Amino acid sequence: MRVSPRQFWRRQPRLLRIIVTRIALIVPQMFGVTLIAFLLIRLLPGDPARLILGNFATDESIALYHQKLGLDKDVWTQFAIYLGNVLHGDLGTSPFTSKPILDDLADRAPATLELILFAVICTVGIGVTIAVTSVVKKGSAFDWGARAYGFAAGALPDFWVALLLVFFLYYMLGWAPAPFGRVDMMLTPPPTVTGFLTIDSLLAGDFEAFRSSAGRLILPILTITIVNAGAVTKMTQTVFAEIWAAPFVEQMRACGVPERQIIRAALRNSLPPIISVSSFILGFLLGAAVLVETIFSWGGLGQYAVQAVINSDYAALQGFVLVASAFILVVYSIADILYEVVDPRIRT
Repeated sequence: MRVSPRQFWRRQPRLLRIIVTRIALIVPQMFGVTLIAFLLIRLLPGDPARLILGNFATDESIALYHQKLGLDKDVWTQFAIYLGNVLHGDLGTSPFTSKPILDDLADRAPATLELILFAVICTVGIGVTIAVTSVVKKGSAFDWGARAYGFAAGALPDFWVALLLVFFLYYMLGWAPAPFGRVDMMLTPPPTVTGFLTIDSLLAGDFEAFRSSAGRLILPILTITIVNAGAVTKMTQTVFAEIWAAPFVEQMRACGVPERQIIRAALRNSLPPIISVSSFILGFLLGAAVLVETIFSWGGLGQYAVQAVINSDYAALQGFVLVASAFILVVYSIADILYEVVDPRIRT
């Protein structure tokens, strides 16, 4: 009996269908991001050739440098050349660092990823814990405090929170290390394996470097968590409160199921929205953590992108946008996969 393509597709494992579908969507999305970013960056004010050569450069030297950068061609020809280079793994060379863009991004990406990954773990963990506790203890002082925090946290500027933490925890109390870089300047960083100093120092058995790198993470992670955990708290409170009032919870309680197991079951049914907001925060922080990186001299991707804008470095800015977009698309795709795995009602 002949099997139609649709029937063959439906016979595949559900997880495989989800993964293939999400991966197939990344290709056209990345093409669209590449095109839009290329066109929008060309609208930025400033001439990179004049910025590099200086205000006293002659028109002839400016024209020659435009030719060197490929800016003398029409926009679509420039895009075709750029797209071909990207497909070959070449994002260009920054005239300001004299290094390939891919190398610059690879040097700075681990700093940002280490910061935002640990920050998201803390943000989601603390936000969900506060929300669940406030719903279970509805009407208590903790519940009112959690609601007030959920409304107030979104209005707190991250740079203001960072400066307050530096003032109180470092300057006044001396509980936190100096907000300068990822590791003590007197220590030799561990050999690079993952790029995460905390993990690399453990792999190298350098516990002094681990204590230093972990300590330097406290203030920036605390800043990001205080500012963003409120959104997780509000969303989880709404979802978990609805689940907590569901008939199956009352049935479990009537059957004598321990409260901890009831909370675990209700939380499991609240996972899809939590996964969604976690992926959003992770993608949002890739660029939004630039102020935190600046205050703590973190040297991540956000600072690199800001410097590229100031210098009118088209290649560097386009490279950052592509890498950031690819990262966000992968994160959202993983979130979609997890969403559909935990919620079998969604059919792919």
